[in-house]
Amino acid sequence: MKITLKLEELAMLLLGIWAFSLQDLSWWWFIGLFFVPDVGMLGYLINNKWGALFYNIFHHKGLAIVIGLTGYYLKLQELEVAGIILFAHSSFDRLLGYGLKFEKGFKFTHLGEIGK
Repeated sequence: MKITLKLEELAMLLLGIWAFSLQDLSWWWFIGLFFVPDVGMLGYLINNKWGALFYNIFHHKGLAIVIGLTGYYLKLQELEVAGIILFAHSSFDRLLGYGLKFEKGFKFTHLGEIGK
């Protein structure tokens, strides 16, 4: 099952890369923005509860899709690209085993405990 989930996440990462390729932007934008969603980890400076909340907001694929589609329909490229980056980044993280967080701590995710 782990291999199947990783292949699924790889496919979604590639979908995000393809969606970005449809934008009239330099690939430097993709590279430069790709790790921006990790600012959600700053919530862990407060405590685990806030850390999990902010991390999960910045790594939620449903939210990424809503943002991207809103940008597409409103013809707001900034929103569309933000959604694409959030989606691709979240897929990349899950491919590496970093899932959505539980309030128990950073290493406790919906994909299992990190490092186990």
